[in-house]
Amino acid sequence: MDVMPQQDPESRQPPGPYDSPSGASAFAPEGATALAPPAPTLRTTLRRAALGAVAAAVLVTGAVVAVPENRRDTGPRLPGPAERAREASAAGSPAALTDLTALIGDRRKWVAGHPEDAQSWAVLGSAYVEWGRRTADAASYTRAEEALRRSLDARPGERGNGEAWAGLAALANARQDFLAAKKWGEAVRAREPKTWRAYDVLIDAYNGLGDYKAAGEATEEFGRLRKGVPALVRTAQMYRDRGWREDALATAQEAADRATTLAGKAEALHRLGELAWERGEPAEALAQYDAALRTDGGQHASHAGRARALAALDRADEALAAYQTAVEKLPRPEYVLELGELYESLGLDGDALTQYTKLRGMLERARTAGVNETLVLARLETDHGDAAAAVELLRAEWARRHRSAAVADALGWALHRSGDSARAVEYARKAMETGVRNASYAYHLGVIERELARYGPARRHLEEALRTNPAFSPLAAPLAKDALAALGDLADGGPKDVRPATPPATAPEPAPEPTASASAPPERTPPSRAPERTSSASAGRTAPAPAGTAPSAGASGGR
Repeated sequence: MDVMPQQDPESRQPPGPYDSPSGASAFAPEGATALAPPAPTLRTTLRRAALGAVAAAVLVTGAVVAVPENRRDTGPRLPGPAERAREASAAGSPAALTDLTALIGDRRKWVAGHPEDAQSWAVLGSAYVEWGRRTADAASYTRAEEALRRSLDARPGERGNGEAWAGLAALANARQDFLAAKKWGEAVRAREPKTWRAYDVLIDAYNGLGDYKAAGEATEEFGRLRKGVPALVRTAQMYRDRGWREDALATAQEAADRATTLAGKAEALHRLGELAWERGEPAEALAQYDAALRTDGGQHASHAGRARALAALDRADEALAAYQTAVEKLPRPEYVLELGELYESLGLDGDALTQYTKLRGMLERARTAGVNETLVLARLETDHGDAAAAVELLRAEWARRHRSAAVADALGWALHRSGDSARAVEYARKAMETGVRNASYAYHLGVIERELARYGPARRHLEEALRTNPAFSPLAAPLAKDALAALGDLADGGPKDVRPATPPATAPEPAPEPTASASAPPERTPPSRAPERTSSASAGRTAPAPAGTAPSAGASGGR
């Protein structure tokens, strides 16, 4: 309804014959109306006052009732989804996926009409990065790069647009281009050394490059600048990478207890599930993953965690269903590899081959979108394709200074599978020396040492793998048990290769020359080889298969 006045409040028409300048009638009162009214009595005055009070109360009550519900004062306005996502990002915490969607839509609409708003372009680009990371949507990274470039066009980083530089660092980390992430992150740190965003992206960059000392320093600085749950989550990850399991557990539990948002609490619960899985407690891991999903249904990575735990608990049908849900909601290549290897462990080689074929298509699309999935491709080639090709892929990664524990382990395993165990042991040891307690790393080193006839260290590392997580891989864990059993019991006096390599300082008296009849200690004979499982899904391997070999399993191969 149009409530605007149809003419000016004060009429522009000239006054009429019955109008006075004051608005009163121009005619003077006549007769009785010309007399002044008598003064009211006291009783009359009191009665009129009482009636006036009652009328005022009725009017006020009616006014309150007549005010629409949405016009009443209901306290501070609650933030909407887009605002919640902005607040989470500003605090360094994850946003709910629904809120992140609202933020992207809101900023897209805004920059369409305000193309020179550098900050809004940076916010939009960073939101696209987070969306791509949380949904495995590589196309979002292209949109993120475009938005961040538009932000820098509107205001260069040198003129204070550190948020766009930090967004480009996060984008490079998501694409696993850790050298580029380091460059952008260090540029932010040089210009704004007291902003926590610089250290947030540098932690991931340094970890990807295998510079764990720098990653630890960045984590400590992040904790000083950005206290609270985000710092606790980062610190728990640092403790895990150093092998300090008790500290990692306590810190992750504190993060879960102190989280104030559902998405933040779910992330901390997922971390608790990962820690439980890595220390060989699948039932506890399953409980934590379930709690994460109940807290936030968008914590899709917990579906893959559930699948690993269910497989370890011999609940294969449920594990397959959980993997299928994970691949549908969060199609990360490593989940497809894990699903294929679970099928293969169950003897379903045709289903396994289907997953490996699907994985190759996913990896090619990721490469086209600028995402570096070399590590997953190399694992696929090492155990289900051409191990020599995997070696070349991983050597290229090493040359790019991507020297994390995961790359070192994968390169060592690929060299072993291609027949070069002598060189493989160097890289397998590098992975173990980082401190991370990963059952898959210990298994790979043990198998390589066994191939080199270093039976004492081989036994020790195979035992460590099974002690760390007895069900670390549906394919590799059974072969680790077979390889350990094939080594047999320790010979009397201990294994030969752990005795002192140099003689003692004081040489003993020379012993008399033994006669032909003198008894001599029996010579150690190498143990028999452990059986290796073969299947139609892995029949295309071109490299020799040394004893005790098996797929590394994506569930435990990564950092």
